[in-house]
Amino acid sequence: MNFLKKALGAFVAVAAFITATPGFAGGHGNVAAHYKDKTITILIPYGPGGTYDKYGQTFSRHIGQFIPGNPNVIVQHMPGAGGSKAMNWSYNVMPKKGYYTIVPLDNLVINQLLRPEKMRYKAPEYSFLGSSNQTNVILVVSLKKGISSLEDWKKSSTGLVGSSSGASSTSTLIPKYLMSALGLKGRVVKGYKGSSRSIMAIEQGEADMSAFNWLAWSSKVPQWFKGDKPFAKPILQVGIFQDPDLPGVPMMEDVVPDEYKAGAKFLASLGPLGRGLAFPPGVKKSYVNTLRAAYDKMNADAGFAAELKKRKLRLIPSKGVDLQKVVKEAMTATTPEVVSFVRKAIFK
Repeated sequence: MNFLKKALGAFVAVAAFITATPGFAGGHGNVAAHYKDKTITILIPYGPGGTYDKYGQTFSRHIGQFIPGNPNVIVQHMPGAGGSKAMNWSYNVMPKKGYYTIVPLDNLVINQLLRPEKMRYKAPEYSFLGSSNQTNVILVVSLKKGISSLEDWKKSSTGLVGSSSGASSTSTLIPKYLMSALGLKGRVVKGYKGSSRSIMAIEQGEADMSAFNWLAWSSKVPQWFKGDKPFAKPILQVGIFQDPDLPGVPMMEDVVPDEYKAGAKFLASLGPLGRGLAFPPGVKKSYVNTLRAAYDKMNADAGFAAELKKRKLRLIPSKGVDLQKVVKEAMTATTPEVVSFVRKAIFK
């Protein structure tokens, strides 16, 4: 049972794994003609260097061979507002002819519910094509201040400074909620361009901690966590299941007071979306079906798996139809009371 199936079982009590082998409405030849000699653009919602970019770049080198017509595939970066600038643009402006896709934010549901006035999109209306990873958010602290656990942080009179790309990023959402729940001292500085810049800020001493998916940490700065005197340490993870690489790191739901547990479960819903591709609303079903089938073939391809391994990226495949269900259920399973509570805890 893969991570998505576990997540579906825990979060929405889905009883069975859904599989689909969609046909090509309008005929295979028509779809091939649509994509022949064309270019598909993958929009990355952050700057270069992060895991969104690394996965997106890898998708661009492999998925085209599995799409009828063998189109060229390129990437385009649109950083800003913790990834929400690209999400808003993709929903409202992105062309809908099947030539533009986005690597969607794993926290797009959370952001839509928490900040509806800023998030000008409706998450369930995207067509999710598939994902190649599922991961928890891990809060990592530099050890320079002598804080190596939540208990140490609770005792600190000065607290910690976090680095973040924006208000809608996990690097803001998770530390702010944790600080509110446990009464921890600290602040989050926003405006860094993606996880790479945020991590660099910690290395340079501008900040003490941040919260990103584990691959962002393990692929960029694996040396931080090695040796007798490591530079940093993971002290908390947020997700529906424990990350297999971090069995000893506590889950947020287990450390916050009872009144904060429902909110912790809500924040944990971001994990299953991982790193994949989505079409904006309005793309023809035939093109959605075609790209979903192509994505599944890419996930099963040995060459794709080999490049991910070379780039130190995990391959935990999920189908687009299953991601569609995760998003739909996440939008409907969270009460307004929980959303209001989390919003006040983070943005007060």
